[in-house]
Amino acid sequence: MTKIAYVSTYVPKKCGLATYTFHLRQAVQGVKEWRGKDPVIVLTDSVRDKNDDPILWPLPRDQEAAYAKMARKINQSDVDVVSLQHEFGIFGGEAGGHILTLIRNLEKPLITTFHTVFDKPLPPYAPIQREIAERSRKIIVMNRKAIDYLHETFGVPKERIFFIPHGTPEPNPESRHRLRAQLGWDNRKVLMTFGLLGRGKGIELLLRALPGIVKQIPDVLYAIVGQTHPEVKKREGERYREELLEQIRRSGIERNVVMIDRYMEEHDLVKHLMACDIYVTPYPGMQQITSGTLAYAVGLGRPVLSTPYCYAQDLLSDYPELLLPYDDEQPWIDKIVSLLSNDVLLRGWGKKIESVGKSMHWPEVGRRHEQLFAEVRKLESVPR
Repeated sequence: MTKIAYVSTYVPKKCGLATYTFHLRQAVQGVKEWRGKDPVIVLTDSVRDKNDDPILWPLPRDQEAAYAKMARKINQSDVDVVSLQHEFGIFGGEAGGHILTLIRNLEKPLITTFHTVFDKPLPPYAPIQREIAERSRKIIVMNRKAIDYLHETFGVPKERIFFIPHGTPEPNPESRHRLRAQLGWDNRKVLMTFGLLGRGKGIELLLRALPGIVKQIPDVLYAIVGQTHPEVKKREGERYREELLEQIRRSGIERNVVMIDRYMEEHDLVKHLMACDIYVTPYPGMQQITSGTLAYAVGLGRPVLSTPYCYAQDLLSDYPELLLPYDDEQPWIDKIVSLLSNDVLLRGWGKKIESVGKSMHWPEVGRRHEQLFAEVRKLESVPR
């Protein structure tokens, strides 16, 4: 049986990577059908942060010496492979460079999941990602385009890079009508955006399009779900949310927009996603390599519309008609009206998206990860 140590943030921390690692660990554990528990090297904000759970090994993010110490602890343990969930912002040092101290001292095989991959990486990110890639036995990405990026930029052999989709919960279509009633959405046509609120999510585009949609679909409701990003709140308080509210007032669409200002635990997010009619990601930044929220919507079989950023292009490659421009609201008006005014068409898109999402459910994603972890463990046990 392969024993895995995960390096990441972890619940109860409120961040997407923590949630992702929690579910990945659960899914892999379920495949292994093993009563033992795989440890998690948990990034903490302070050396004083303690956790009574012996399975959670705290790693103070800003203490570089702690990274070498943690590598020694892993080396002396019965861990078979290390799964690094890499995102530049979670590790200490410039561009998260402290993680290099851990992997330079690591003797156990390393499998890295890159949650961010740049088309054309620049310093200080490029040399850090290059070294992590070189020291990893295998690399996992959630976007097929990232395979080419890593190969062309760093020369990583493609046979060392594996595409495994972002994991998602499984849908429960029978609950949809009940959930819509609970949320007060049963008589509305609901568009939804979710995520920590901040500039760069493209929400203004949908608000510009909404008056044109309301003229033809009077009962449409745009749900903007999520609290303000903590870093945005530190910088400017709730100024951005107030700007959006002013845009809503000026456009006279108060009845057609709801802003749900709170952090969503996963079960609550799933409830809102299952209850909406169309999930939208109108992001202006075309380089975004992954989107957990778009992944969840697709995994749950909800119809989606998106700008053609990198992850959306890959995930929706079979359905380019669902990709709409950022700089022109008219195509959004036309597409949303056509879907919301035709229930048969909307259900048909739900079925198509559901077929895309089947390979993304956690049991399947866990199986593919466990298979790769076991393969690396076996390769390491073969005498050289």
